[in-house]
Amino acid sequence: MKTVIVVHGGPWAIPDMLAEASVAGVKNAVQAGDVILKNGGTATDAVEKATWTLKNCNISCAGHGAVLNIDGEVELDSIIMDGETLATGAVTSVRNITNSVSLARAVMEKVCFSSQIHIGIPVANDLVTELERKDWEQSNSYPDGVKNHDTVGAVALDSLGNVACATSTGGIRNKMVGRVGDSPIIGSGGYADNRSGAVSCTGHGESILKVTLARLILFHMEQATAAPASLQYMGERVKGCGGAIVVSSTGDWAASFTTPRMAWASIKEDVLHYGLNPKEDFTEVLK
Repeated sequence: MKTVIVVHGGPWAIPDMLAEASVAGVKNAVQAGDVILKNGGTATDAVEKATWTLKNCNISCAGHGAVLNIDGEVELDSIIMDGETLATGAVTSVRNITNSVSLARAVMEKVCFSSQIHIGIPVANDLVTELERKDWEQSNSYPDGVKNHDTVGAVALDSLGNVACATSTGGIRNKMVGRVGDSPIIGSGGYADNRSGAVSCTGHGESILKVTLARLILFHMEQATAAPASLQYMGERVKGCGGAIVVSSTGDWAASFTTPRMAWASIKEDVLHYGLNPKEDFTEVLK
């Protein structure tokens, strides 16, 4: 089976000053995940590695530098799902762990734990950056739509034909304390099933939850326009915008969004695809 991996850095109105770095971030992340797949790693390994790389690129920040809630604190939500077994791990309102996808994986694989030390997840003392603190102080309302660069995601197909997804976010700036958006909810922020494919969604969480976007896309997977059609439905039905990356069990993939921009990248058969603006698809042949 030919391996495939697709990543996104979140859909929003990415300013020109961050455009180049945003594209570089997803290209680095997708190549990090591709190395895992080429070395025989699992789809789950690959999506964890890709999201970890994105979280630490200082552009698509769903860890250190994530947006702050109404009390000026970081709260991270994440999900990871194995399409072979449908095993899933999800965490919400994480405050002191940078790579919350790894914590979600520990939940998936170990089910119960008593502390971060026991499961080998390093604790971060402070996830708040000076830049985000400044932006938070200048904003005082819960925004409509998608305006913040805080969600990352990945989907992958490995050499054994197994798929996986991972999604992680800091949520929406000035969100209520304890708010849970779509990212950690099975079938909304992500879903993976070997019988159909894997999806990672991003955008306005409340809208994604209302239409269970990830599951909706996989329901229509037999159609080539599954992701665009599902995003269009969400826009028409609940006035929500967002994006999604998809890989099918046969290796077909897509990256779609209804926001002004979304940084994304994919690798299949040593060809790197990437884009930022609508209908943009650049390619590079990897050596």
